Amino acid sequence: MPTAETVTVELTQGSVVEQTFKVKIQRLMDVSVQWGTYYRPNSGTATMELYNLLDGSLVMSQSFPVAEIPEGGITTLSAPSPIETVFDVPLLLRITSDSQLGSAATPLMSLSTQTDDFSLSMNGQPVEGTLCLAVSGEDYVWTGLHYWEFAFGLAVFLILVVFIVWYRFRHGKRSYVVGAIIAVKKYRFLIRQLVSRDFKTKYKRSVLGMFWSFLNPLLTMAVQYVVFSNLFRFDIPYFQAYLIIGIVFFNFFTESTNMALGSIVGNAGLITKVYMPKYIYPLTRVMSSMVNMLISLIPLLMVILISGLVPTKAYLLVPFVLICLLIFCLGVGLLLAAFMVFFRDTQFLWGVLSMIWMYLSAIFYPVSILPKNLIWILDVNPIYNFVLFARTCMIDGISPEPVLYVRCFLMAMGSLVIGAIVFRKTQDRFVLYL
Repeated sequence: MPTAETVTVELTQGSVVEQTFKVKIQRLMDVSVQWGTYYRPNSGTATMELYNLLDGSLVMSQSFPVAEIPEGGITTLSAPSPIETVFDVPLLLRITSDSQLGSAATPLMSLSTQTDDFSLSMNGQPVEGTLCLAVSGEDYVWTGLHYWEFAFGLAVFLILVVFIVWYRFRHGKRSYVVGAIIAVKKYRFLIRQLVSRDFKTKYKRSVLGMFWSFLNPLLTMAVQYVVFSNLFRFDIPYFQAYLIIGIVFFNFFTESTNMALGSIVGNAGLITKVYMPKYIYPLTRVMSSMVNMLISLIPLLMVILISGLVPTKAYLLVPFVLICLLIFCLGVGLLLAAFMVFFRDTQFLWGVLSMIWMYLSAIFYPVSILPKNLIWILDVNPIYNFVLFARTCMIDGISPEPVLYVRCFLMAMGSLVIGAIVFRKTQDRFVLYL
C-alpha cells in the first residue's frame, strides 16, 4: 500500500473515486483502501465495487458503515472465495458513498503513479497519483498441482536408466557408469587416503586446524554483513542467513574447483609411476572440499537459528542441492584439470572468472537491484540456482518450484558430462605435458 500523502475528495452522495490497475496474483482474495475522516464523526455508507474491464462484469462488491472507519483506517473488500479469472486483467475499483457534506470520509492517495497500468480519476476527471490501495491473494504453481504425476514420471525415468545400464552390462556392452562405479570401489582405499591427505595438508602446522572450516564462513559473513547491510543498506529479510548461505555454497565451489584445477599437475610424479584412473585425482580434491563444506554447515545452521528462523521439513530437501552442487563442481573440476595440463595460464584465468562469477550470483545483494533485462543471467547461472534452492528451503521454509529441481539437476549433469568427455578425450596425452 502506497504511503498516504494527500486526500482524494470528500466522498459524498454523487461523488465517485475510480482506480484502474492490474494484478499479478493468480487467486485474488482482498482489495483494501485507506481512509481519512478529517478527525470527526461521520455517517452514511461507503461502497467498494470491483469490475473486470475486459467484459464489464462486477467481480465483487461490499458496503461499509462510514461511522466505523477511524482516521487512517482500512476497509477491505473480500471475495467469498479466491477469484482465479483476473490475473493480469485490467480491473476498476469504484468507491462511492451516500454520506452528506460535512459527515463524509475520503479515500487517501499517494501523489506518485506506480505503473502505466494504474490510473486514478475523481468524479470522472483523471488525476495524477494512486489510491492507497493494497491487493492480496495467493499464487500457486501449476507443476505443484501435478506433483504426483511428476514424481511418478521421474521414478519411471530413473528405473528405465538403471535398467538400461544393467542390461548393457549383462550383455557385455561397455558402460561408463558401471565402469566408474567399479573403479571407485576398486580404488576406494586410495581415494580415502588421498582425501585424508588433502584435508590434513590444508591445515598442517595451523594452530586452529580444522576449526578454520568453522570460522571462515562466519568471519566472511561478518565483514560482508557490515559492508552491505550498513553502507549499501540492502533491505533483505533475514540478511544474515541470506548472506551465509551464499557464502558457504560459493566458497565450496571456488575451493573445490581451485583444488581440482591443479590435481593432475600436482600429482605428476604419482601419475607417471603408478597406474590408476586419472579422474580419481580431481574427484578426491572435490570430496576433500566437501568435507570442509559439511563442517561449514554447522555455523550456517547457527546463524539461521540466531536469525529467528525455525527449521521446517523443507530442510530435508537440502541434500538434493548439495549433491547437485557436488556433481557440478566435479564436472567443472574435471574440465579445469584437463585444461591446466595443456595451458598453465588456466589457474590465473580461473581466478578472474571465479571472481566475476561471484558478482553474478547474487551472493550479497538482492535480485531486485538488477535491471529486468539482466535477470536472464541469474536464470542460466548454476551457482545462483543452487543458492536459490537452498535459500528457499532454509529461509522461506518451503519446497522450491519444480522447475528449480529440473534446472539444478540438468546443470549438474550437464557439467559432469562435458567435463568427463573433455577429460577422457585428453587424459592419454597428460604424460606428454607433465
